Amino acid sequence: MEAKAAALDPAAVRDMIDRVWDREITKELAEYISFPCLSPLFDPDWEANGHMQKAVEHIAGWCKQRPIEGMKFEVIQLEGRTPVMFIEIPGESDDTVLMYGHMDKQPEMVGWREDLGPWKPVIEDDKLYGRGGADDGYAAYASLAAVEAVQKLGGSHQRIVVLIEACEESGSVDLPAYIDHLADRIGEVSLVICLDSGAGDYERLWCTTSLRGMIAGDLKVRVSSEGVHSGDASGIVPSSMRVMRLLLDRVEDAATGKLLPDCFHVDIPEQRVQQAGDCAETLGDAVYTVYPFVDGVQPMLTDRVQLVLNRTWRPTLSYTGMGGLPELAKAGNVLRPFSAFKLSFRLPPTADSEACSAEVKKIFESDAPYGAHVSFTADKSANGWNATPLADWLGEALEKSSMVHFGNPTAYMGEGGSIPFMGMLGDKFPAAQFLITGVLGPASNAHGPNEFIHLPTAKKLTACVAHILVAHCQR
Repeated sequence: MEAKAAALDPAAVRDMIDRVWDREITKELAEYISFPCLSPLFDPDWEANGHMQKAVEHIAGWCKQRPIEGMKFEVIQLEGRTPVMFIEIPGESDDTVLMYGHMDKQPEMVGWREDLGPWKPVIEDDKLYGRGGADDGYAAYASLAAVEAVQKLGGSHQRIVVLIEACEESGSVDLPAYIDHLADRIGEVSLVICLDSGAGDYERLWCTTSLRGMIAGDLKVRVSSEGVHSGDASGIVPSSMRVMRLLLDRVEDAATGKLLPDCFHVDIPEQRVQQAGDCAETLGDAVYTVYPFVDGVQPMLTDRVQLVLNRTWRPTLSYTGMGGLPELAKAGNVLRPFSAFKLSFRLPPTADSEACSAEVKKIFESDAPYGAHVSFTADKSANGWNATPLADWLGEALEKSSMVHFGNPTAYMGEGGSIPFMGMLGDKFPAAQFLITGVLGPASNAHGPNEFIHLPTAKKLTACVAHILVAHCQR
């Protein structure tokens, strides 16, 4: 690649990015939304159903046509694993930027607005509704649009690798095999750009400083081989639901939501406490008002800083599914033979997910009340991630690009969700800088009903990424 002038004209970048999004990406992303390409954890027959393959072919069709100098595009699929899209773009040197996203989706979820749906793309008030647009189908399009802008407008970039996986929502269980398989082709990474994270508002560039880890699994309590009349058996046969409550009390204080096992808790770094305070000041009451509380319901605390820390650095337990209970209209006077819960533990960024999973299993399965048959089976787990100290060049580039394209300074915040790949990369490239960002702002509702991508934010974020690529080359 010929040497190019390093500076980019912000107005030209924004104009080009807007045109690519308006003329191409929005349409492509809308069609991608129509594919029910669920992650393998939620669609074990994903390969036979073919939705993932259609999504891969659709995204690949657009990517392959980009006029990016020297780009090599490949879909790689190891035996028995989900595919990955792997893109290599030569640069001024082999000092590599790794850009990451995923194309698999969460399940449909109930509660979509009557005129919306998970596989029905709808544009309304600058929002493109549908499952997977914001989480994280736009990543491949935005990544290449940013690179294209750098090249066309006279900027310079280092070598770039774009990796789009299809297993992130299942804990990225296939990704370690690909990282090993592609290790030589990935090279030495000095900057990671991930577009799969959140935003506190739509007014600035948000940079993620940490991600929580997680454990998801099934807790099952069985007390009898079949259901029996509650009038006949209650008082003799222990209720499986009451046994469940006793077990859950072993790990969670029901009055406060605090998790009890010591392994779940870590010391929160002082810098992260300070950043939580800055975030709380920036967002104000929006720290909690962005959530769809029903009338009269209050947040767990009134201290905004502590709420931010609860969401980003403290462990929590959510109950995301139930088994063994009939629908209300079909519930008779029967003492049920078993109860089951799907549990989702969110772990502090520096907690050991495997150690926590083993400890939880031991706590639940040891000395079961009444000798009930108790099992806890973890179906996925992942460590969190805590960013390395921010390099001066990156901090300056983030601030400048946010001011230019959003009109406000950059904000820094931990995220409560997980991106397993970031922990893997942090271990593999401990000296690398990380730009973890995204468009999952207020009410965008990833994983839930009425998910949307805020298109103006996506355009501005794409433009910021273009400037970051140039700054990385200049440093």
